Amino acid sequence: MSNSTPGTGSPDTSPEGVQPEPPNPLDEAAVAAAVEQALAAIAGAADLNALKEVRIAVTGEKSPLSGANRAIGKLPKDQKAAAGKLVGPARGRINSALAARTVELEAERDARILVEEAVDVTAAPRRRHIGGRHPISTLQDRVADVFVGMGWEIAEGPEVESEWFNFDALNFKPDHPAREMQDTFFVEPPEAHLVMRTHTSPVQVRSMLERDLPIYVLCPGKVFRTDELDATHTPVFHQFEGLAIDKGLTMADLVGTLEHFTRVLFGDEAKVRLRPNYFPFTEPSAELDIWHPGAKGGPRWIEWGGCGMVNPNVLRAAGIDPEVYSGFAFGMGIDRALMFRNEVSDMHEMIEGDVRFSEHFGMEI
Repeated sequence: MSNSTPGTGSPDTSPEGVQPEPPNPLDEAAVAAAVEQALAAIAGAADLNALKEVRIAVTGEKSPLSGANRAIGKLPKDQKAAAGKLVGPARGRINSALAARTVELEAERDARILVEEAVDVTAAPRRRHIGGRHPISTLQDRVADVFVGMGWEIAEGPEVESEWFNFDALNFKPDHPAREMQDTFFVEPPEAHLVMRTHTSPVQVRSMLERDLPIYVLCPGKVFRTDELDATHTPVFHQFEGLAIDKGLTMADLVGTLEHFTRVLFGDEAKVRLRPNYFPFTEPSAELDIWHPGAKGGPRWIEWGGCGMVNPNVLRAAGIDPEVYSGFAFGMGIDRALMFRNEVSDMHEMIEGDVRFSEHFGMEI
C-alpha cells in the first residue's frame, strides 16, 4: 500500500513506528478508501505467507478500520448507529476478500506441490549403499548356531587375561615356549601377570570353575599372538573352542561331535580324521583334518585345528575329579575356516575394512 497524509483515512502506516490516524467512522469516503486499499493489498498477496502479513495489516488491532471501530465508542449516542452501519459492512468486505483469497492461494499451492513433488512410480529406485556384516562375524554366528542346536551353550570371557587362566590352569609349564615374548603379548607392568589371551581356552577354565556339571560350552572370540601380518597370519585373529565335561565321555564322543559339525558346515560328503599330536591341556591329543569336498582345486584333506581328551591336571585345577568326570576339547580358527571354505587367499582382505569384501558374502555365507 502507498503512504498517505495523516487524516486522509488511508489504512497504510506512516514512516516506521508512526501509525496513521484511523478514518472518521462517519466519513464515508475515508472508510471506502481504507476498504479499497485493503482489498488491493489482499489481491496483490502472492502466496499464503504474504497474505498472512496483509491480514495483520488490514484486520489487526493497529489497522485503520479497527481504529475506526474503536472510535465509534467515543461518538455521541445519536451518531453511533450510523457509524456502525458504515464501518461494520466495510470490515465484513475485507474479511470476505481474505477468505476468498485464502482459498485461491491454497489451491495454487496444492497444484504446485502436485507438480513439484510428483513421483515417477515407473522409475528405478535409488538403492542405498548399506554395506554388509563382516564374513568372520557371520561365520562365527553360523558355528555358534550349530552347537546351540546340539544343546550347547555359548561362553565368553575377557580378552585381557590372567597368566594363570591362560597358561597355568591349562597345564603349561613355566618354561613352555608359548609363554615367551615371541608368542605372547604381555601387559605392563610385568608383575601384574596379565596377557592378551593367546587362545579362548581360558574361557573353558572359567566355565569349569563357574558352571555346574555337566558342561557343554562353545567359546568363540578374538585372540592375540605376536605374529607378523602376511597372507596367512595376523596378530589378531578369531577362534572357537569347545569343551564338554560329563561322566563317561570318550574320544568316540569327540569324533562324533566333530563329524556332525563338519558335515553341517561343509556338506554331507565332509569327513574328519585325527592324527596324534601333543597339547599341554589334552591327553591324548590330536590334530584335526577335514575332507573338504568343495575345496579349490578339488576335494582334499585340510588341517584345521587341535583336539583331544581334557588332561586330568586341567580337571584338577578346576576342582573336578578326573576319576568321576572326563571331557573332550577342540579348537579351530575362524579366519582359517573362512579362507579355505570360501577361497579367500589373503588375510589382508579380512582386516583392511574394504566394504566390498563384506558385500561379496552378503548376509549368509
